[in-house]
Amino acid sequence: MQENHASEDAMPHRIDPEQRAATARRDAEAAKLPPVTTTEPLGPSRVINEQLAMLYGQGGPAMAETREYWLPIRGRRMQVRVHKPTLGTKLPVLVWFHGGGWVFQSIDSHDRLVREIAAAAGCAAVSVDYSLAPESRFPQPLLECADAVRALAETDWGLDTSRIALGGDSAGGNLALAAAVHLRDAGGPKLRAILTPYPVTDADFTSPSYTEFAEGFGLTRAGMAAYWDLYCSHLADRLNPLAAPLRADCGGMPPTLIQLAELDVLRSDGERMAAKMRAAGVDVTLTVYPGMLHGFVRLTEVVGKARDAVAEAGAWLKGKLA
Repeated sequence: MQENHASEDAMPHRIDPEQRAATARRDAEAAKLPPVTTTEPLGPSRVINEQLAMLYGQGGPAMAETREYWLPIRGRRMQVRVHKPTLGTKLPVLVWFHGGGWVFQSIDSHDRLVREIAAAAGCAAVSVDYSLAPESRFPQPLLECADAVRALAETDWGLDTSRIALGGDSAGGNLALAAAVHLRDAGGPKLRAILTPYPVTDADFTSPSYTEFAEGFGLTRAGMAAYWDLYCSHLADRLNPLAAPLRADCGGMPPTLIQLAELDVLRSDGERMAAKMRAAGVDVTLTVYPGMLHGFVRLTEVVGKARDAVAEAGAWLKGKLA
């Protein structure tokens, strides 16, 4: 199945002008390349998807130190990238799981965003290169992410591992929320916070936002269905709270910031997740950014509301990790 992107003709006037321009540029670049599909083999589409993601992935704040490490995780060597915006003290840590439908993108495509959040929050950031679907289906990527957090807590990289937050966008947000549930139930390490822009929390494609924004707004309902088929094809697995965190017991979860795009099939997922967590007594902050499409937080170079979202995330995270 081909991955659909917002086209200018399909966009109503409620889309933010800067978001519209950014999407038009991406669509113009995509038109020069073969289509990105979710049909196997995925290798060529992964290369093109990564190339398009990097249109707005260059630049960003310099770090005082960046190092690459390899961790033995679940039968493979997992790459992690550690950014430190400052040196001299042990910094608290944000562990980040990148988005991309569990299928696409990487720690490189999200590197600018991770550095921006780290700089804004005054914390170190650890990007996790978890295995992608469909080569690694649920629960392998989720368990890798949880194991990476455990390994971080037991490794001396000059970080304050008593202050760990999890973060991730879209499918990475799904992994962050699910890893937090898994770590809570498995005895830790204890987490200080969860930061997640537009997370995937369930496989129910009948929500109001899935209906309203099914086509013509970038990420489509059919696209999300294809991603779920590649990550978690069995219905029984999709009901597992580690695949669909909306189905989890939210009691005892750490403070959470959920940032949503108004014009996104996943908006209702995020709203329902925030409501369920709040009902369980979790300290939840929910922000919906008007006129934005899925993926907007990575457009800080050209979209003011993306910069607003990073500033909000940094200030919120700094408070929770203090």
